[in-house]
Amino acid sequence: MQTFQLHKGVSTVSEKSYTREDWQGGYESLKQEFDYWIDDVEGEIPQELHGTLFRNGPGLLDVNGQRIHHPFDGDGMISRISFSNGRAHFRNRFVRTAAYLEEQKAGKILYRGVFGTQKPGGLLANAFDFKLKNIANTNVIYWGGKLLALWEAADPYRLDPYTLETLGKEHFNGVLSEGEAFGAHPRFDPSCAQDGGAPCLVNFSTKPGLSTTITIFELNTEGKVVRQHAHNVPGFAFIHDFAITPNYCIFFQNPVSFNPIPFVVGMRGAGECIKFQPHQPTRIVIISRNPKQKGVQIIETHSGFVFHHTNAFEVGNEVVVDSICYESLPEVEPESDFRKVDFDALKPGQMWRFHLNLKQNTISRDLLEPRCCEFPTMHPQKVGRPYRYFYIGAAHAKSGNAPLQAFLKVDLESGERQLWSAAPRGFVSEPVFVPRPNSQSEDDGWVLALVYDSQYHRSDVVILDAKDFDKEPIARLHLKHHVPYGLHGNFTSECFL
Repeated sequence: MQTFQLHKGVSTVSEKSYTREDWQGGYESLKQEFDYWIDDVEGEIPQELHGTLFRNGPGLLDVNGQRIHHPFDGDGMISRISFSNGRAHFRNRFVRTAAYLEEQKAGKILYRGVFGTQKPGGLLANAFDFKLKNIANTNVIYWGGKLLALWEAADPYRLDPYTLETLGKEHFNGVLSEGEAFGAHPRFDPSCAQDGGAPCLVNFSTKPGLSTTITIFELNTEGKVVRQHAHNVPGFAFIHDFAITPNYCIFFQNPVSFNPIPFVVGMRGAGECIKFQPHQPTRIVIISRNPKQKGVQIIETHSGFVFHHTNAFEVGNEVVVDSICYESLPEVEPESDFRKVDFDALKPGQMWRFHLNLKQNTISRDLLEPRCCEFPTMHPQKVGRPYRYFYIGAAHAKSGNAPLQAFLKVDLESGERQLWSAAPRGFVSEPVFVPRPNSQSEDDGWVLALVYDSQYHRSDVVILDAKDFDKEPIARLHLKHHVPYGLHGNFTSECFL
């Protein structure tokens, strides 16, 4: 794969850094399940890099040749890259959800998808069918000795971290009921005051309606739910991610409406019934992490849409939140083909910093990063605290909208940017920052990610030096196949082989 390094905007690729045909290759199903040592390696895997990178995403983009309408409807597939003694091992398996097994046995689509996938047979086959398929395709976490595949509209699936075998649903000793939602974007608090400084996992679920119930869960290091509290906010809420500080959970309630009628009569998927309301404000919802404090504070700001947040932290009476904002929600149309998206017609996501004054109930914002970007990562010990560096998937070009082909390092203190690009034929997924053992500085570690190489229709595991993106990758591990574009994942220092 031809690779280009950039520093502070210096480019060696033509203005149009990709072709749509190359990008489309990353949206083909991977139906085979692999289990092998990665022997085709450029560079050297650091001996100190010990642990496991878990990734989740839609591995099936069709069911026996019947294409799904949107990748978010694809069945979840876990990829596991284990690092030990300078070597790496790859394994992937589909999450054996009940619906996945049914459809594989039937050889056809049996369930409607949230983002527009319909059962064969037209309106009559889809009308008044409200059964949603738990696709377990959005994130994968290892917490409390359990590996969990997450999808925000339903309960998690538990997997064996060694074999990736599906063990069944996880309900946290009865805290969740069957089918109850548990978000796909937990946050890991490195030091929770309510737990004597021990780490904890913070997550949420939403139950939307005319008003929306947001439930917050906090789990200790043994995986037990130690705090749970629910709050109501006015209006319909479509929330994918949130941010935490030591004292608060922060949610962006995007200005959208939901008209269920096209979904009920079988014309559209539920996600296609969500409409962005550009003249309505975005509401920022601040909820105390102390279950005894029941109040919800809401501050309104400019209309926009947020999928992901980088981080949040407290400074006096102010909460600072760094988020990737879109001018509007890219809506999914029933007759559209996501593989033919016109990137130039869409506005890019950009990183903004919001200053929330909790005392005066006011807000101000600044543009942190104008380049098209998504999927941020940072040092895990800085979650909820002031921080200096973040790493993020980015477009190759400095302006405009495009597929993610690069990784951008941003130094919030000096303003310096470093960009490592896989253009013109490489396309990137979410990066994960892994601190070096016993590191002394915030950027001392590695950035790990899967990069799709369209020239060879395969994926590489790329290991970058988080201190210096100007260098060639420390190692590039060539897989024997591609991995479809994924969503989220995490690294654990435990090595599973």
